Amino acid sequence: MADSKDVPFKTVQVEALVVMKIVKHCSNSFPTTATGSIVGMDKDGVLEVTNTFPFPTVDVANVEGGHQNDASSLAAAAPRAKANIVYQNEMIRHLKEVNVDANNVGWYTSATMGNFVNSSFIENQYHYQRENDRTVALVHDVSRSSQGALSMRAFKLTPNFMTAFKEGKFTTESLQKSKLSFKDILIEYPVQVHNSHLLTSYLHQLPSAPIRADVTMPTSLSDLQDDVVKMPLHPSTDILDLSIDPFLEKTCDLLLDSIESHYTELNNHQYYQRQLTREQAKITSWQQKRKAENAARVAAKQQPLPEDEWQRIFKLPQEPSRLEGMLNAKQVEQYSKQIDGFTANVSAKMFAVRGNLLPE
Repeated sequence: MADSKDVPFKTVQVEALVVMKIVKHCSNSFPTTATGSIVGMDKDGVLEVTNTFPFPTVDVANVEGGHQNDASSLAAAAPRAKANIVYQNEMIRHLKEVNVDANNVGWYTSATMGNFVNSSFIENQYHYQRENDRTVALVHDVSRSSQGALSMRAFKLTPNFMTAFKEGKFTTESLQKSKLSFKDILIEYPVQVHNSHLLTSYLHQLPSAPIRADVTMPTSLSDLQDDVVKMPLHPSTDILDLSIDPFLEKTCDLLLDSIESHYTELNNHQYYQRQLTREQAKITSWQQKRKAENAARVAAKQQPLPEDEWQRIFKLPQEPSRLEGMLNAKQVEQYSKQIDGFTANVSAKMFAVRGNLLPE
């Protein structure tokens, strides 16, 4: 039988208390990004998250990479800050003393309208996954959860992207060689919310609303008229509302912004290609001129000049990293999936009433 440590996990199981802690921290910090550490254990292909604690505010001097001096950037970079690494190790040591699961299994972060795929998110997850491959990033979307449905997702970097990010080469040649695309950046795992047996027993023993055994019959017509008819909870006329969800509208605006950022990255790469073409044309012209000059010198029985001096004279432009473009493409994919899920109900309503919308 294979060791449980050798079996890759396929599901992330989060305790209900951990979910409540994450939701409370992210809601209180909104709109600033909230981050924290999660602890638990990996058991039989299930990554169990049993406890969590938030990261304190960090200083810009302790942040690797030098981020902008604002609260959101500081909070986003908190998981890899030197002070918070020490804080996390100290907290895990205290958890071990009270016999609580103290194995670090990743970190969590808050998101707004599904906007979380950025360089800071990738650097944080790489920081954890580099030390321990069995770590995930929990993403709690505060805006989506405010609509009434909990949004908790678990992500992990793919092995191919981990190798490419370690090398730090995201050039066109390296991406073609490794066949790495924006679809190969993250792996999403299903998330299950788990309750303890004690809490489950308590929920089952909660008293239900009392049911009236006797029904008072009306004695006259006036009693029937005075008794207001109570509409049932379902079906509701709210589902027939044709107004577009503001959440959908905002997501479309963010999608357009991401597409514009993606085109900006493409324009930068095209500018690099034009510069490279001009420099290569200059080098070719210089080499041809040097060869003709050396041919004349050989005919005159003179020492030919070196033909590799172009490396000192000309300087080829540095190719920009394609990582930012890949992240933008991944974010566009996330927004597209969100819009696809939102537009299903709206499209059904529009088709239902299209006879009244179309001109006769």
